[in-house]
Amino acid sequence: MKAGLDIVSVGMVTAVGLDAPSSCAAMRARLDGFQETRFIGPGGEWLVGAPVPLPRNWVGEKRIVHLAAGAIGEAFEKVPEARGQTPLILCLAEEDRPGRPVRDPSVLLRRVTEIIEVEPHPRSRIVAHGRPSGHVALEHARQLITSGEVPYVMIAGVDSYLTAASIAHYAGDGRLLAPDNPDGFIPGEAAAAVLCGRSRDNGFGLYGLGLAREIASIYNADDLPLRGDGMSSAYNMAFRETGIEMNRLGYRISDLIGEQYWFKQSALAALRLLRGRHEFQDIWSPGESLGNVGAAVVPLMLGMAFTAVRKGYAAGNPVLVEASNDAGACGAAVLGLRAA
Repeated sequence: MKAGLDIVSVGMVTAVGLDAPSSCAAMRARLDGFQETRFIGPGGEWLVGAPVPLPRNWVGEKRIVHLAAGAIGEAFEKVPEARGQTPLILCLAEEDRPGRPVRDPSVLLRRVTEIIEVEPHPRSRIVAHGRPSGHVALEHARQLITSGEVPYVMIAGVDSYLTAASIAHYAGDGRLLAPDNPDGFIPGEAAAAVLCGRSRDNGFGLYGLGLAREIASIYNADDLPLRGDGMSSAYNMAFRETGIEMNRLGYRISDLIGEQYWFKQSALAALRLLRGRHEFQDIWSPGESLGNVGAAVVPLMLGMAFTAVRKGYAAGNPVLVEASNDAGACGAAVLGLRAA
């Protein structure tokens, strides 16, 4: 296996912690940030969500800016020399998603760089594909780093489903978790950032990446049955690039948000590709603690895997990180710790 880039440092702002160490410790302990919100749920009761306990009651885009800046600033703290020479790839919600908390991504990007006090880099960009945005960002980061254009790339994701328009839309679709709807998700918000650099000995690096599309998406108009073709293809592309079969995988981290559709998709992908003798492969999900955090989830999962390796509690090596969105976009990445 040959890595294209390494994760160097991480940052997080979540409902269970305002930095990466506390967030990862809480998720490892199966703590959650679920509480009643100011929104009314489908049953007329207060809606349960996972808001971030920020020190000030910022709202709207100002809140999103501070979430992102907090995570990015933390990631820069460990590698201060990366400031000023690092493009920022910012992962956001889909442009057409109801209740999207960001109106102008370019303004958001500029305001974030102002808060963290770095000059905007000409190779910075926005990736707006919702949950799998981080996988697209990894591909861009890998190209920039392996080409030698830049020594570092910052991948950050920020999102929130805790907006009035989002709650109204997903409640109307019957997709929010409620006493009379067990097949729903808990809306959350978060920001996470991973600083990527060149591969080195003993690094935790990206070995394989797959991007695909599921035609039987959760909203597919033809009501096609889910066969898991999209996620299976993403898995397969990542494993081929890595040079291993799925039975050599250590564990998985998935963006499971609580609805049956996503559990079924992940299970079908594993059933299609897992062959031969293998050890137990655990599956982790930040959704257990944070609910649905949208475009923040892939940087968050990368940070979980990085921290688990550094702290010595990873469930195996390598790890597969997967995510998908309502439109059927699927992403899978294989990462692992490389020996010297």
